[in-house]
Amino acid sequence: MSNTQYLTPGDYFHIYNKGVNGINLFYNSGNYEYFLRLYEQHINPVADTFAWCLLGNHFHLLVRIKEVEEVDFEGIINRGGKTLSGFQTLTGIEQEEKLAQFASKSFSNLFNAYAQGLNKQRGRRGTLFERPFRRKLVDSERYFRQLVVYIHSNPVHHGFTDNYKDYPWSSYGTIVSAKPTNLQRNQLLDWFDGQGNFVATHKQIVDFNFIDHLIIE
Repeated sequence: MSNTQYLTPGDYFHIYNKGVNGINLFYNSGNYEYFLRLYEQHINPVADTFAWCLLGNHFHLLVRIKEVEEVDFEGIINRGGKTLSGFQTLTGIEQEEKLAQFASKSFSNLFNAYAQGLNKQRGRRGTLFERPFRRKLVDSERYFRQLVVYIHSNPVHHGFTDNYKDYPWSSYGTIVSAKPTNLQRNQLLDWFDGQGNFVATHKQIVDFNFIDHLIIE
């Protein structure tokens, strides 16, 4: 991780990765659900999630790393966040650096926990995810909007479904619904100027070459 960009507080990132050598990460609905439960446990305390999609051998996430003042450090420490011990004695800049490191570590912990569970279930050993996990800074509104559409269109692109609306393991259905969610639905829709434009944008032909450096095959 020493040569890898940390997840800086307040910034948006495309987090993505695939199984080592292209192996499957998910085999059944229970696997997808288990990953999402672990995601809530490890990632919700340090990041806001705007879009996601899980596919057979890879995944895509669009997140915003929380600012220092948004994070419940006491709650994290009580849940075993040992890397944040002594956090309150640090200066403002030191706190941001510490949080950036902890956010990156939280994603690593998620992937390690999932790999351990899947390996046990499948009777396998060894690495599951490629390392280090990929992350790209999303630094403009255009990137943000096109990346959201790309993430939701990925199941069609890879042949999992003919209609992205029907794919159960992405955030699209949650965004267009009114059911309770930890997803930052209202903020996301604001980026698209409302749900109607969000739906319409997904129906358009989007030039994904514009975000080629943000995507994975």
